Amino acid sequence: MRHGFKGRRLNRPADERKALLRNLMGALVRHEKITTTEARAKELRRHIERLITTARRGDVHSRRLVRAKLPDPPAVDRLFHEIAPRFADRPGGYTRITRVGLRKGDGAQLAQIEFVESGA
Repeated sequence: MRHGFKGRRLNRPADERKALLRNLMGALVRHEKITTTEARAKELRRHIERLITTARRGDVHSRRLVRAKLPDPPAVDRLFHEIAPRFADRPGGYTRITRVGLRKGDGAQLAQIEFVESGA
């Protein structure tokens, strides 16, 4: 039974997992579309959607909360000035995950995660 367990471990210790998710969040905010494994994409979706919901408020406190989770100042600015305003009227579901095939090296299921109302 797996009652009470949240999130995926991604075969990493906690500090590496946290760094991986921060890097993925920064890459998604910068490029608006990234390709990664399906498990990473599903875990990333949980975290990035919370960040966007927080950023939609647009006040100083929300900026500080987002900055604590995403320590990349240009990405934080882009999140607040370009991405969050796009989703002002949307009550969640800001990302889309699409399977794109298997990775050549190890056969892992790859997925593309992107923002639904992509401006790119």
